[in-house]
Amino acid sequence: QLQLVESGGGLVQAGGSLRLSCAASGTFSSINVMGWYRQAPGKQRELVAWITSGGSTDYADSVKGRFTISRDNAKNTVYLQMNSLKPEDTAVYYCYIGSGGTVYWGQGTRVTVSS
Repeated sequence: QLQLVESGGGLVQAGGSLRLSCAASGTFSSINVMGWYRQAPGKQRELVAWITSGGSTDYADSVKGRFTISRDNAKNTVYLQMNSLKPEDTAVYYCYIGSGGTVYWGQGTRVTVSS
């Protein structure tokens, strides 16, 4: 069973930065895609960024040029570096991992950007 633990959320002023981390532990087969979704109050969950096992990445248009996703395969960890944060980035951020045909979710970490 794979478990995900997220960290790094918090309160930051507009223009600031945060780095989210999501570490996988437990028993699982190889990890394929890793990524992040977010859900703002009253809105649907939105795909923010993802990264494949080969290192290919993609981003939502709203975060391109500001957010960077990366992964450390040795640590089974995915990161989301968020720069130039805006109040509209305020949301609960969820990491996800695809492994063995199953998608696993983190518990969510809250990011609040004040104006």
